[in-house]
Amino acid sequence: MRPVLRPATVLRPVTSADLDRFDTEFAGPDGPGPYQWFGHTPTLRLRGLLDERGLLGGDENMLSVTVDDTLAGRVEWFRRAWGRVETSACWEIAIGLFAAHRGQGVGTQAQRLLVDYLFTHTRTERVQVCTDADNLAEQRAAEKAGFELEGRVRRAQWRAGTWHDQLLYSVLRPLGPPAPNPNPNPNPNPNSNPNPSPSP
Repeated sequence: MRPVLRPATVLRPVTSADLDRFDTEFAGPDGPGPYQWFGHTPTLRLRGLLDERGLLGGDENMLSVTVDDTLAGRVEWFRRAWGRVETSACWEIAIGLFAAHRGQGVGTQAQRLLVDYLFTHTRTERVQVCTDADNLAEQRAAEKAGFELEGRVRRAQWRAGTWHDQLLYSVLRPLGPPAPNPNPNPNPNPNSNPNPSPSP
């Protein structure tokens, strides 16, 4: 039996043409899906940030998701803080895929790639994601991407005329190898005899 080959998922910088496609794909409630439709919102700000800094290197950032070189959606990350921003900031990520690319494992791959990217290129200790308490697909994708459930945030998101509970997931930076022992001598007293003679 031949192995099942997963599509090649890649994250790359956003282009102006990508934003045009996002406007088209996410223009109505059927585009982003029931858990990500917040009404019609202007997109001129995104275009300004693209011109200014390529939607990178700030508190709100974005990369495009491609599958086998075909645009499939986007991932975003936003600075959050559990205390003072200078000392307690982390990243919160989000993902939006076109309908044709959902349910194929692309969301899991894209979120895993983004976590790896953030741990490689930023000094953050923590990456988190929030999703609707009823969004089982994103919950499974987050868990497969390495996130662990931390708890429920009650009535946190206003959408579709009512408040919705959110589930908070996080993944922490992997611990590196232990630091080398600066004193390899296990004997704490360098003047003592490590092999004393037995008493007569």
